[in-house]
Amino acid sequence: MNRLAPLRAIQIFETLGRCDGLVESARRLDISAGAVSQQIKLLENALGVKLVTKEGKRMRLTATGRRYHESCLAALETLRIAQDDIERSKNVRSLNISALPSLLSKWLAPRINAWQKEHPDISVYLDGSHAEPSPDAYEMDFRISYGDRIDDAGTSIELFRDSVVPVCSPRILPRKGKVALKPADLAAFELIAVDWLPKFASPPSWRDWFAANGVETATLREPHQVHSLSSVAIQAAIDGHGFVLAQCSMVADDLAAGRLSMPVVSTIPLPSPYLLTWSESTFDRPQCRAFQRWLLARAREQQRDIDLLAGRA
Repeated sequence: MNRLAPLRAIQIFETLGRCDGLVESARRLDISAGAVSQQIKLLENALGVKLVTKEGKRMRLTATGRRYHESCLAALETLRIAQDDIERSKNVRSLNISALPSLLSKWLAPRINAWQKEHPDISVYLDGSHAEPSPDAYEMDFRISYGDRIDDAGTSIELFRDSVVPVCSPRILPRKGKVALKPADLAAFELIAVDWLPKFASPPSWRDWFAANGVETATLREPHQVHSLSSVAIQAAIDGHGFVLAQCSMVADDLAAGRLSMPVVSTIPLPSPYLLTWSESTFDRPQCRAFQRWLLARAREQQRDIDLLAGRA
């Protein structure tokens, strides 16, 4: 059979396969349950096979129906992606950026307003995701990722290599005068850790930091909180739950605002840098070139601040 089955019937069948019921399918499609049944029957007649069987008040896909449904899902998703791409191409005054969630919320998002003030006619879409955008999915203009996740990045450039430093809420520090803390003193506080595994190689641990500062770690207590998101760990420190080894780029604003304090200045670099990647067609639009120049300038400023803190500048 070379003639395709009716597309509307395929769309309704795809929805039915996801919902497993006439009523829910009809609700999602905003049509009557009778109309759903009629379209399924039309599809079965066009294909010459039984796709759906009734079990009590529910409808189940047959074995043939399940196989056909998988193909319908893939085909319709391809069509949706193609339509998204068309819609995006029509909106030439937009900028789409994907970034790791914590870096997006703690570093990029607070700075993006400055760029938008210079380009008020550009709408910006920010997507926080650990997953690298698929080349077949809705296209992003730029992706900010961590170095050990780039396999086939196409076009990329290093932004900066961050370092971690111990920070805490000023509320948990000694209040009688300005008591200077030494690295060993931090072991007496509650410690908050960040663990990125298995998504990424984790940042330096508290054991790494104490060892680098000549502090014995054999009797070191395990952190009382471990977070997979750096931004959540930083918020726990802001809320007064202990010290966190935080990335310099992500706590600069909180330190400046007094939400965090850095009583011991001792940094350890991350094992990999942050990278900016983009597709070959990104620079077809002038706002993308302008954004890249702006972002690289901010990254150079950030690297300079990190190096100053580490005593490398």
